[in-house]
Parts: sequence; C-alpha cells; structure tokens
Amino acid sequence: MDQPLVSVRDLKIGARTDSGREVEIIKGVGFDIAPGEIVALIGESGSGKTTIALSLMGHARPGCAIQGGTIRVGRRDVTAMSERQRAAMRGTEVAYVPQSAAAAFNPAKRIMDQVVEIAAIHKLMPREQAEAKARQLFRALALPDPDTIGSRYPHQVSGGQLQRLSAAMALIGDPALVIFDEPTTALDVTTQIEVLRAFRSVMDKGAMAGVYVSHDLAVVAQIADRIIVLKNGVVQEEGTTEQILHAPTHPYTRQLLDAFEPVPHVPEARPAAPEPILAVQNLCAGYGAVRDGVPAAKILQDVSFQLERGRNLGVIGESGSGKSTLARAIAGILPAYRGNLLLDGKELKPALADRSKDELRRAQIVFQLADTALNPAQSIESILARPLAFYHGMAGAARTARVVELLDMVRLPGHLRHRLPSELSGGQKQRVNLARALAAEPELILCDEITSALDTVVAAAILDLLKELQRELGLSYMFISHDLSTVEAICDEVLVMLKGRVVEALPAARMSAEAAHPYSRLLIASIPRLDTGWLKGLERDPALVAQFAGR
Repeated sequence: MDQPLVSVRDLKIGARTDSGREVEIIKGVGFDIAPGEIVALIGESGSGKTTIALSLMGHARPGCAIQGGTIRVGRRDVTAMSERQRAAMRGTEVAYVPQSAAAAFNPAKRIMDQVVEIAAIHKLMPREQAEAKARQLFRALALPDPDTIGSRYPHQVSGGQLQRLSAAMALIGDPALVIFDEPTTALDVTTQIEVLRAFRSVMDKGAMAGVYVSHDLAVVAQIADRIIVLKNGVVQEEGTTEQILHAPTHPYTRQLLDAFEPVPHVPEARPAAPEPILAVQNLCAGYGAVRDGVPAAKILQDVSFQLERGRNLGVIGESGSGKSTLARAIAGILPAYRGNLLLDGKELKPALADRSKDELRRAQIVFQLADTALNPAQSIESILARPLAFYHGMAGAARTARVVELLDMVRLPGHLRHRLPSELSGGQKQRVNLARALAAEPELILCDEITSALDTVVAAAILDLLKELQRELGLSYMFISHDLSTVEAICDEVLVMLKGRVVEALPAARMSAEAAHPYSRLLIASIPRLDTGWLKGLERDPALVAQFAGR
C-alpha cells in the first residue's frame, strides 16, 4: 500500500459505567485506509463499529474517551489535536453521513441552508458558489429537481432523498474521507438500491476514501474494497471484499455469513381449522379529518385475505405501501372506515376502545422500534407486569414469578427485570417487546417490522425464537416486512402490497420463482446479494433501471 490516508494503531477506547467501573470498548484496533479506498467495518450490535468510525473525527460518545493508540488522517495526528483543531477538520477533511438523515436535519430550516452550512462555518466559499456546488452534488446523487429541491423543507422529500441530501451535506467541503454510519439500514429495499447507486457513483467520481459502517454484508459487498470484521471491540478478520465473502477464515465471519441467509420456513402439516384465526374482508382505512365517514387520506383500499390458525402470513412492500397501516387497522389502533375483521369467525369492532378485554388479549401487536414502544422510565418488570395485571388480574409474588417465566420464554435471564430499557441491547429490548405481547397469552401476534432495525445475527436469533414460541404455544403470526428473505424464513403465505392494495398473494416458498406482478418482481430483484458485481449487473438491466428512475 502507498502512503495511507488513514492510519490507526493500537486504538483503545474506554467508558465509565454508572457505577464508576472502567470498561474497555475498543481493544487495540489497527488498520490503514488508502486514498480513494472504501473500507467497511462490519459486526453485530455492540461490536464497536460506530465507536471506531467516530474516533476518526476525534469524537467519542458521552461517557467514552480515546485512552490509547494513534489515529492519523493525512499528516495530522487526530489523537494529539485540541478540540478546536478537531472541529476545524470535521466537514473539510473528514465528513460524516448519519444513519438517520431525518434526525440530522433541522425540520424548521430549508434543505439548501443546511447543505451549505459547512461552507459558511469554515469560510470555504461564497454563498452563491456553495449553492452552485450543492446543485452539482444533487445532480451527482441523482436527486429529482436538483435546481429546486434545496428550497424544500426536510419533511417535503422522501426518506431515500433525504439520505442522499445528507451525503451532499457531507460532501460540500470536499473531504478526503467520508464516514457512512449505516446510512441504508432504515430504508426499504428499493430505496436502498437508489441510495447505494448514488453513493457509489459520487465516491468513484470524486476518488474519495470512505469508511462504511454496516451489519449487512450484502450492502457492504456493493460498495467496499476491503472489510474489517469486528466483535467486542477486537478485529476478528480483515481482507478484500471478495476474500471475506467467499473464503472467510474466522468462525465469527462465517457466522455472520450464515445469518445473512435465514433457513427457509418449512410449513408444518396441520389439521384444517373450522375457521381461520383472522379474516379480513374489503378493509379500507386512512388518516385525517373524516367527512361522510371517509378520512381525508385513504391508505388501505379493499384489502382481503385469510390467515389459518397456526400458520404465518407475510406482508411485504416498500415504505408507504400500507403494511403498517394494515397492522394498525387489524389491532384497532387505526379504526377501519369500511370492511370487516373476523377473529376466529367472530366480528371485531373497528376501534380498539369498542373491543372486549378478551378480544384485545387474543390479538397482540409488536411494534418495529422497541426504543419507542417501551417506556424508558419503567423497569422491565413494571413493563411486563402491566399486561399481567390488566388481562389476568395477577399481583404480588405470582406476578413476579410470571415476569421471570416470560423473560425465560424469550431467552433472557430473570435478573434483567430490574433494569431500564436503556440498559439493554437492541436485541434484548426487542425480546422484551415480544415478551410483553406474550404476557397477554395471545393467539395472534402482529409483528410490524420487528427485525428491520436489528443486525443480521440478532435478527436471525429473533426469527428462531418466534418459531420456537409458535411450536410451544400454537401461535399465529402476521409478519410485516420490506425484506422478502426475512418473510421467507418464517411465513407460509405472502401478500405483496402497493399503494394500499394487495397486488399479489402466493405461498412464500414459491414467491421468488413464481411472482408475476411487475412490482413483486422489482422487490425480489432489489434484495442485495453476496456478490460484489450484483449492483452493477442490476444497472445493466434497462427495465429495472426504468422502474427505479424517479424513485
């Protein structure tokens, strides 16, 4: 390797716990990045990926500190800089693209004002020149209406567009190194493709170096030259993308690769039940002011399907297709304005407030983000005790014993009941989220994108847990996702939704091979593969490129 742009040697980062104990998070990590090279940091949650990436800007999270080693960017030693010197470097020499662009933008300011802010802070160029450069970046990132999109507010563009705009904000100062912190994790598969294509194109043209933080090996395969595999703050393996994907040497790397492709679901033979556990007939639901019994924004339009007892139904589609609205309508959180819902052959009232306690108990929902679904001020025991008291009238020692049983059901130790949600990992919080639904002793669980925010290893473990619980408790699941491979791992049947309608329904095992609707084919084609040439091959398909255009 020629003179590296980035050189990290024996990096050690530590943190102080609430009890005052010192904990080493990053344990002597070292690597180089050449000019123009993109290096991926991969590993499951808690492996230290983002902590290392942020340290390249001289930044440590609250409670953490760089305790040893050196970080050089160009000819500058980041670890020896003052905070003022580091601030001067950020945005000009090293830039950062966050995981959540929505959280990075100020909703009260126009997009252009925020994109050119770095140029103003560092006095890089006049405002007029900065705006012209921003428009060039908008074009390079394949954003629609590049001459006018800057006049909009963040809420007036899509999630995929906002993620590319956050990249424009990072690139305006011509940095030598760009840090991408899981920038496509929260995006659906079709939007993820457009963002990856844009990122790769602009990085190639600018010959910039990059650090790409991710837990998704298939995404990394499309953008990285080299991969560094991390676990518990230690490098497990380092190599070219091809070598890591096709000839890994470390058992942990092989575990990550195995988790990428979940074991396909094998339907169990069951005697036919007299009634489906759930029947949905011509369901319509929407949001906004209601006039003449119809909401202003109509989302679901004449959705119909059945879910047999003991079986699982997957619902897939990109963001805005109506998947989560369907789950909320079935749960009664968003009352349908037309159509029928039948639970075990008996009609359910549209509104949650009009349903009996037993009807509420039998159909539970598990939300996508455990961070927002769990009360941060309540202990895990309090969170799980509430449905036990509400549905079963449990109290005292019996309730505490049942809390421990529920935690054991989701493979968590009983002592965690004393902790707050903030003291648990992402996977542990999602297990508590599931345990709360199980506390009601339901027959049907609506799973709304419950693995989309989790890394592949943790997501695979959650899917295995759902299968075990189904065998033990005889549950039925409706599983909502934008990831067909996840749905294929747990579901018997799949519905494809587009703009509030079901456009296709097939057995999960036959979806990839037999889907006929163009939109279904687009979703299937959008699932990244463990192949470094996959994205380039996709771009050579004119029909698919036309479908992606303007998304």
